[in-house]
Amino acid sequence: MKPFLILQLRPETDAADAEYASILDKCGLTADRTHRIRLDCEDLPKGLNVTDYAGVIVGGGPGCVSDDPTTKPAAEARIEAAILGLMPQITQHDHPYMGCCYGLGVLTAHLNGDMSKTQYGEPVGPSTCTLTDEAATDPLTRGLAPRFEAFVGHKEAVQSLPPGCVHLIASDPCPFQMIRWGENVYATQFHPEANADDFEQRINIYKDHGYFPPADADTLIAACHASDVTQPGEILRRFVQRYG
Repeated sequence: MKPFLILQLRPETDAADAEYASILDKCGLTADRTHRIRLDCEDLPKGLNVTDYAGVIVGGGPGCVSDDPTTKPAAEARIEAAILGLMPQITQHDHPYMGCCYGLGVLTAHLNGDMSKTQYGEPVGPSTCTLTDEAATDPLTRGLAPRFEAFVGHKEAVQSLPPGCVHLIASDPCPFQMIRWGENVYATQFHPEANADDFEQRINIYKDHGYFPPADADTLIAACHASDVTQPGEILRRFVQRYG
């Protein structure tokens, strides 16, 4: 049985560990069924072949693929280059991929789509998402409630559907919340692994990173704990169930 490759980008150990634990929980995976790589402090193994893995899951992080390369911190540039370096393999083989938040930016950049901060950024917290007509036949989304809450928090967003992609989930503030390329390559703007405790932690960690006014932190945390976020985790579970 092949493991899942989990690529993480967060330089804060507590946030990265919590994200990894949440991915395992939502996917129903044990650690021995994964190969975890924290790209902030590890390099990808030379000659890594994505087909050695059941699927690839990319977590979120504070970087933005649309930032000016000349001003991008060296660590963020290195992480971005590492993941983008795997994307030709992903799309060549139509290999199972689930990009969460930052992973959507990477997929969009690889497909030469329009990823920017022009519009559709969202503050940290719950957002109401809606299934598109195409979602009714996709194995990861069919049968879900037509409207549900998901946790979001991003400065950049997909501005128009990348070439060759299917639009699966939308929201009023940010139209492209989930897309699929080919048959097996998925990405979400929302965080399918996260629960309210995860977002409370991230709000405290990233409150000075420009996602929201720091004075709003307590209000955002309260909104997270008052929300009902369940279906995003089901999408992640289905991904692992389908390809594992």
